[in-house]
Amino acid sequence: MDRAEPRGRAGGVRETIRCWIWWTGKYSLWHATRRNKSLGSTRLAGRSLQRRLEIIESCVVLFFSLVGMLAEQFLADGPKLQLYNFAEKHWEDLMNWQHATMYLFFGLAATVSLVLHTTEAAPLALDRLMLAVAFFNEGFLFLYHLHGRSMLDVHMHQLLLYAVFGQAIVAFLEVFHRGNIILELLRCTLTILQGSWFWEIGFVLYPPSGAEWDLKDHSNMMFVTMCYSWHLAFAMLVVSVLYCTVSCVVRSRLKRTPPMEMGLLKSRERDAESEDDVL
Repeated sequence: MDRAEPRGRAGGVRETIRCWIWWTGKYSLWHATRRNKSLGSTRLAGRSLQRRLEIIESCVVLFFSLVGMLAEQFLADGPKLQLYNFAEKHWEDLMNWQHATMYLFFGLAATVSLVLHTTEAAPLALDRLMLAVAFFNEGFLFLYHLHGRSMLDVHMHQLLLYAVFGQAIVAFLEVFHRGNIILELLRCTLTILQGSWFWEIGFVLYPPSGAEWDLKDHSNMMFVTMCYSWHLAFAMLVVSVLYCTVSCVVRSRLKRTPPMEMGLLKSRERDAESEDDVL
């Protein structure tokens, strides 16, 4: 197997874990504030704060995308920007190039999001469209680098594609239904499913104990398929717990707000209400 696979998979796990924690917390907070405007919630997550968080998120994603691309190219076994070896007449480290291309599209999505939230130069929904394209490109590249692999290896990567293409579909639906908490939490669930399944693939194909799996045994295929369902259940549970926790914390904090302070906040909230709904 290609030496870039374990490193690329480890990077994918880290990035998806960061994404689902951040996204779940952010969307849960925004939804909780929209539901509790009568309690003075806009001071916790008003439009200006939401815009700043979007800008910070875009910068962070862009940074890690650039780091990912550079790591795939310039680490010890990387192609160092050489795509084709003319001396030996073969393509050079295509696995690294594919991973770098995945990072590239997420970097483009982050760049578009950064421009949109700093200049308002284009429709806001364009950031979700670019995110959908980035997820689709990730799945598209994964789909066509399975040639010549063992049966269990191919099957586990095919299961991964359900999560990746699912994220692309959900992100595309958000273009038309921005702020829909069901779609947002579904994307978070599929993101943690992708990350945890990356870990599962690494555990099966590169077992830390040294005891290798039989990659041609149909029983192993049945087990990992069932295991995929367990990962999905775990992802739904974790997202649900985090959503409920954030909602309870927000509501509990708002209920402790002194009545006099609440009265002073109401006029400001009415002015910001229509703007907050946009995000």
